[in-house]
Amino acid sequence: MSRWCAALALAALAAAQQEPVPREEDESLTEAKRYSFNPLQAQKELQIGNFYFKKGSYRAAAQRFLEATKWDASLAEAWGRLGETEEKQRNLKSARAAYAKYLELAPEGKYAAQARKRMASLEKATKTL
Repeated sequence: MSRWCAALALAALAAAQQEPVPREEDESLTEAKRYSFNPLQAQKELQIGNFYFKKGSYRAAAQRFLEATKWDASLAEAWGRLGETEEKQRNLKSARAAYAKYLELAPEGKYAAQARKRMASLEKATKTL
């Protein structure tokens, strides 16, 4: 009987030491990381960012796109998507910078014409503010 009680007590202690509730998605990215060139991780961050963008979670999407650019600074699509996301959040200066970086990396890219249009409209908008 005492072995049964001891086993039950150990099981209760083990259950009490379970992992804490996971943090919000955008909070997990605030920890300092070391980045090295990793195009696979960049693509993963880009896909997750696209998911959050479609869901309407622009803050989480922007953080994921920014993460993608840290893993692979030459990933033009991540810069373009970051520009879109920053624009949705009304961070006009950040959006312009992201679009500029996209155009620097892919001046004839798939979304280059759209990025140029967006930059021009953002420039007008920031002048009127």
